[in-house]
Amino acid sequence: MHVLLVLAALYSVIPMVWLITSATKTLGDFSTTSAFELGEWNLGANLTALFRQEDGVFLTWLVNSAFYAGGGAIVGALICAACGYAIAKTSFPGRKALFALTLTGVLVPTTALALPMYLLASELRIVDSAWAVFIPLLTNPFGVYLAKVYADAAVPDEVIEAARVDGAGHLRTFFTVALPMMRPGVVTVLLFQFVGIWNNFFLPLVLLTDPKLFPVSLGLFQWSTRQTLFPQYTPLVITGSLVAILPLIVAFVVLQRQWRAGLAAGSVK
Repeated sequence: MHVLLVLAALYSVIPMVWLITSATKTLGDFSTTSAFELGEWNLGANLTALFRQEDGVFLTWLVNSAFYAGGGAIVGALICAACGYAIAKTSFPGRKALFALTLTGVLVPTTALALPMYLLASELRIVDSAWAVFIPLLTNPFGVYLAKVYADAAVPDEVIEAARVDGAGHLRTFFTVALPMMRPGVVTVLLFQFVGIWNNFFLPLVLLTDPKLFPVSLGLFQWSTRQTLFPQYTPLVITGSLVAILPLIVAFVVLQRQWRAGLAAGSVK
């Protein structure tokens, strides 16, 4: 088992090691050095060229991704938590059918939703705007499922009844009683939302044409398509990819304790 875990860890880490070593190379080093061999140390020059390319558009892409992923993760996690809590702890007609429909939504691939999303955005006249990408990312059926499972395990019915006896309504009970108790689960949903939105590619590809609105994933893809004709984009794409994964690493390191607690919730029950 330990051997399998080590192999899985290497499988995950080796691409990152290649990315780090490649980001330090000059364009000529790619043809004179092996994949994991350090060439002439050129990381500083690559970073400078990265943020100066096309009048600093890469920084704009980073800001866009931070808006899409940061705002979408926070608002989306709150929406998922509220939906999961409502399904788990309130009684209303069609609750089970709604939860079953939510689980069905988990099975639908995002690529299948691209065309309907485009048509809806076109009807709302928000195509090629930041809202066309931001608004659809606020819903996540898998996040609702996680929040529902965690609410079942972490929020006792007795606590909700006590809040209602004290005169608290549904919103006050959720925000002041249930939400703090669901914090590890909400952080888990937030992390899944953040990673999914940060890496999101297909939806912006369909809905956006203005490069100044691109997230970093779509912007780097646009640069990568030019590498055949313009080889100087190769170190820019690699260095940009290294910079693009740093926010994900920071998010996991900072929130790992809450994230692990959220994943383990309900496992004993």
